Amino acid sequence: MKLLWKLLRQHISIGQFFGFVFANLFGMIIVLAGYQFYNDVLPIFTSGDSFMKPNYIMVTKHIGMGNTLSGNASTFSESDIQDLRNQPFTEKIGCFTTTEYKVSVSLAISNVPIIRTEAFFESVPDDFIDVNLSDWQYTEGQEIVPIILPRNYVNAYNFSVARQRSLPQISEGLMSMIDVQIYAHGNGKEQTFKGKVVAFSSTLNAVLVPQAFIDWSNKEFAPEDHTRPSRLLMQVSNPADEKITTYFQQNGLEMESDRLNAEKTTYFLRLIVTIVMVIGLIISALSFYILMLSIYLLVQKNTEKLQNLLLIGYRRTRIALPYQLLTMALNVIVLLVATLAIIPIRNYYMTTIDALYPEIAHGGMLNTIILGIILLCVVTTLNAIIIRRKINHI
Repeated sequence: MKLLWKLLRQHISIGQFFGFVFANLFGMIIVLAGYQFYNDVLPIFTSGDSFMKPNYIMVTKHIGMGNTLSGNASTFSESDIQDLRNQPFTEKIGCFTTTEYKVSVSLAISNVPIIRTEAFFESVPDDFIDVNLSDWQYTEGQEIVPIILPRNYVNAYNFSVARQRSLPQISEGLMSMIDVQIYAHGNGKEQTFKGKVVAFSSTLNAVLVPQAFIDWSNKEFAPEDHTRPSRLLMQVSNPADEKITTYFQQNGLEMESDRLNAEKTTYFLRLIVTIVMVIGLIISALSFYILMLSIYLLVQKNTEKLQNLLLIGYRRTRIALPYQLLTMALNVIVLLVATLAIIPIRNYYMTTIDALYPEIAHGGMLNTIILGIILLCVVTTLNAIIIRRKINHI
């Protein structure tokens, strides 16, 4: 084999093979980086709140110029709720109940104050909350209140306090590090509670607490105040049903959900990544052409030697093997270098993604590596077939 390789390696153009390696490496990096970026970013647009099922939508009334001065323009009456409940696409409806008294919340992490702000609590019936019910309980006189916290509270910490004071960033896995103090004021009374974070919300701007706490605290701190709900949580059989859109338009309702926007964003994300990957595949195909052209020229220059080897008894398979091993080695080198190049690229954009969305769980690079191996096998197989056919034609 060594003697055969020494005989056939003459006339090898280092420049041509270097051009193939560079072009194929560039195309492979584009394909694999685009695929990896898509896998890392997709959960941002497709994952909903961990406590809310995907077929729940929030409903509000449209507020136009003509009804902004009406205090009840944006609230739902019993007849409104009953009409929604009677629609064929509705499975069940829950009303948001809000606090009738003043509430402020302070957050601290590792005894470092993060933020103290005026807030308001909301609740929905417990069967709409998809968390462990043992964590979502409140009884009168209990000091600890389970809460679902808006993610923008945590983002304020991750972006400002954590970076400025070199503190750890917070994700859903580190909820126990968040110290929440709740201050309730109303009806001439004040009381402090300790909040226990059980989940985070990207769709709600209010702190969500159990229905039992809202019912008790409203009686305790605002017994005379009663308002109608301004938001509903509705479970539907199919959120994409056109009947929902038609009904909402006819009745001046709005879907307070980013689901449709997320679907559009996901579509454009797929489109952009597909275009980028196609460009990478085209570059890889051109590099494949460069390699085959180099092999053809090499075989052509060694035609007389190859004919002599065939005449003295060498099989075509053995003669083609050095060229096939050469192309396979080049393809393996390209895959390894491309995989190593993706690691710093991924680390660069993942730093920003983790800061913006610390709660999103990301996978590794296994799928990208598998895709690279599949491309390697396909290209190497095509190389071997083409080289074998070229040798057979001698």
